[in-house]
Parts: sequence; C-alpha cells; structure tokens
Amino acid sequence: MIERLEQQKRLTSNQWKLICTANVADLLDFFDLFLIGYVTAALTKEWSLTYLQGGAILMASGIGAPPGAWLCGWLGDRIGRRTLFIWSSIVISLATGLMVFTPGPDGIVPGWLFLVICRVFVGVGNAGIYTIDLPLVQEFIPAYKRGWVSALVTTMLPAGSLLAGFVGWQLLPIVGWRGLFLVGLVPLVLVFMIRYWVPESPRWLIGKGRMEEARRSLAWALMISPNEIQLPTALPGVEKTRWRELFKYPRLVASGMLTGLTQTGGASLGLWGATLLVLVMRVSPADAAYLMIWVSVSAVLGRFFITALVEPLGRRGSATLCMVCGGVGMIGQGYLHDVYIGGWSLFYVLFIVQTFFGSANYSVVGPYMAEIWPARLRASGMGISYGTGNLGKFIGPLGLSLIMGAGDVIKPAAPNLAMLGPAFIYFASWYALGLIGFWVFGYEPKGRTFDEIDEALATPAAPATVRASAV
Repeated sequence: MIERLEQQKRLTSNQWKLICTANVADLLDFFDLFLIGYVTAALTKEWSLTYLQGGAILMASGIGAPPGAWLCGWLGDRIGRRTLFIWSSIVISLATGLMVFTPGPDGIVPGWLFLVICRVFVGVGNAGIYTIDLPLVQEFIPAYKRGWVSALVTTMLPAGSLLAGFVGWQLLPIVGWRGLFLVGLVPLVLVFMIRYWVPESPRWLIGKGRMEEARRSLAWALMISPNEIQLPTALPGVEKTRWRELFKYPRLVASGMLTGLTQTGGASLGLWGATLLVLVMRVSPADAAYLMIWVSVSAVLGRFFITALVEPLGRRGSATLCMVCGGVGMIGQGYLHDVYIGGWSLFYVLFIVQTFFGSANYSVVGPYMAEIWPARLRASGMGISYGTGNLGKFIGPLGLSLIMGAGDVIKPAAPNLAMLGPAFIYFASWYALGLIGFWVFGYEPKGRTFDEIDEALATPAAPATVRASAV
C-alpha cells in the first residue's frame, strides 16, 4: 500500500493542503509562544519586574513543554496524530484566553505568577502541536521529497513571531496587554482545519491494523479512488507502542536530545528580544515590537534559505553551517551591544544575522528529530527529543536572568548589561552540543525511505547499521 505513495512523482493538492495546514499550525504556535514577550516588555515598566520575575514569565512555557512533548509524543503513537493535533490546539487557545483575567501585581495571586501558571499550559499545547505535526506530514510524503517538505513545514514558524511583533506594535497601544491575549484565541481555527481537511496518518493506521481506513487515507493523499489501492493479502500484526522501547536506541535518544537542545539560545533570545531591545537600545515597548518584526522576517528568510540546501548538503551538513554561523553571530551580538556603525546598532544588526541562521537551523533539526525513528516510535521519539529540547525554553531565559542578576529590578534608565556578553556565550554554547548530537550519535537519513530506516533499525547494531549503509 505504501509503495503507491513512494512511487508518487508529484504532490497532490490534498498533500499541499496538509502542508499548508501544518504551516499555519506552526505559525500560530509561535504566535502564541512569542506574544508573551511583548506583554513582558510592557509589564517591565508598569510592574517594575525583576529579571527573575520577567524570566519566569518567559520561561514558563518551557516548563510545560518537556512533559507536554513527552506525553503528547506517547499519545500520538497511542491514539493517533490527528486527534492529538486537535486537542493541542484547544489547550493553547484556552490557556491564552484565560490570561485576559490576569490580576494586578498586588493580588492574592500576583499577576506575574498567574501568567506563569497559564503559560505552563500554553507550553504543553505548543509542544503537542510541534511534536505531532511533523510526523503527520512526513507519513504522507514520499522519501525523495521528505527532506525539503519537512523543512518547508517549519518555514512559517518565525512568521508567528513576526505576527506577534506586528500585533504588539499596532495593537498594544490600543487594546493594552490584556487585549493581546484575546487575539491568542486564534489557534482555535486549527481545530476546524484539521477536523474537516486532514485524515489520520496512513502509516499509523496500518500499524494499528486499520487497513481499510489506511486505504481511504492514502487515497485522499493521492487523490484516487480507494478501490485503486489493493489491500495486502496478509494483514500485519497490530503494533503495541511502549514508551520504554525508545531506550533500545540509546544513540538515537542522545542524538535527538542534543540536537533538540540547539533551540536553547535562539528561542531564549527571541523571548527576551523585545525586553532586551528596550534595555539596550532604550526604545519603547511598541517600537521594540516593530523592530522585532524585521528580526522575524530574517528568521523566515533563513528557513527558506536552508530548505534549498537540506537535500544537497544533507541534514548534518546544513545544520552545521547554521549552527556555526548562528553561534558566532550570537557571541558578537553580546559583546558588541553598545557599538553603533553609521547610526545602526550592531546589537540589532547581529540580532538579525543570528536569527537568520539560528532559525534556519531548526528547519533542519525539527524534521530530523522525527525522521530518524522507526515508524512505531516516531511520535514518541519526536516527543522525547523535542521535549528535552524544550528544556532550553526554561534553562535559556533562566540562564540570562541569573547571569545578569536575578534580584535586580529592571530599570530602563540604567539597565545592567555588563554581563550580556557572557550570557550570549551561554546561549551559543548549546550549538556545540548539537554538533555532537549530529556527528557523534546521529546518522544521515537523507534519501532513505521510512521502510529502509525501519529495516535498518530492526538489526541489533542499529543505528550503526544505518550509518554504515549511508556511508
């Protein structure tokens, strides 16, 4: 049955519909994730937040993301990719809408703490969407197109932060920070898109022995009659997914976790970005939101840039290019934050450069964390990799707040920037771990079908067998 998919020459409009749905999902995922940055920038002045309080708000989604990804990955293999996609969208929207009722700074529950609690649940939903949408898309796509299609799915992620910046710039002065949370209800549209557009993954259905449903799902993707797809004469056994089976592949666990953690610096810089622009360049929160729009444009362009290279260079080659360039740009940004050339802040220019490569890197890393696993563990493997990587959204913003002085009140007139360089070295160091994950523990899946990967990983020497055959 799957051979019909692998023999496909051109993607159908239904497959493009799925790709567009996943792109919108990732866009709205990042929109909700980064919207809080503009709220924090506004509350920095209004509530005189400390670095620790501001960092807690920003890193709260990172607290919810690891357990959310681990749980959602396991559920994705148990109850299906499509069902989990819908429930993740609902969790994000409800948690964001609830923040409209945030109390003031002196309430029984301080406002900053209320935001932290709600953001934890936003993190759970965000992790669920990203954990499941890549496996869902990849399982509808033939192997020779999987690399660039997977990268393409992630290209609109930074457009979500761009949209958040535009909304913060235009609406923050009009509706206030509470009004921004009402806009965060938009991800509910995903529920309807998935509910009416996209069927369940055919590979997941086959693994569960639901062959007739798998045939209809494949027919939808290929846009042919189900009767044209012949059911197998001998039905495979129903696969039982056990989360602990992941640890039969310790090298894949290590590779997925280390490559996933490369988001630590970039995601943390994105979350702190608006606040740092207020502190470093001494602009208003609304102006910082406007400047972040161009940072997000750079991120989108970076992802389209690497989409063209991910097949020629392979996953490891293209990721190495991005991590080296992104790390160097990040360190320069930290140590040259007070330098201006021709009226241009070097902090801001290098922010744009770093974001170009740092964002491009994750268009490689995200799909890689899913495609290296056997089919029966793909969502669980993506979950443990992405979930561990999401620790970066917690330890990244926390690291900056601790390095720069967690107890200091942020005073825009005299910000404490003496330790910005070391903080950005801390951000950049996570790229080194990613290189180890790719080159020491991982393998190159370029050009390999999922069936070939499954066969190679079934041997006792996996994934060394996969690496050897790739060479």
